[in-house]
Amino acid sequence: MNRQDVCDVYCYDEEKVRRIQRRLNEENMASIVPFFKALADENRAKLVYALCGEEELCVCDLANVIGATVATTSHHLRILYKQGIVKYRKEGKLAFYSLDDDHIRELLLVALAHQKEGDHRGE
Repeated sequence: MNRQDVCDVYCYDEEKVRRIQRRLNEENMASIVPFFKALADENRAKLVYALCGEEELCVCDLANVIGATVATTSHHLRILYKQGIVKYRKEGKLAFYSLDDDHIRELLLVALAHQKEGDHRGE
């Protein structure tokens, strides 16, 4: 196998590796995996994007935005809620959802901007 995207010889910078490992040990990387998994579904990403442009939306509005049933939309919203991506409030018989904080909005908008830049190497 002749690949150009791997090293031809095995060597590494021990100091860099130790420095990075120390930084990794200070962070809980495993704790963010479920967060990104929640956003890895197209419908959930659409729900978050819809909430980026509105203060809040009720479940019925969100269901119509993604073309899904209220039950399916509620399921997606529960997953997002459990990961701290959205929050909700009840008003009578309606449930209104909004983004948990501006970090979520920034993260999604930066990801979309990156995607629009192109050159994603066809993978």
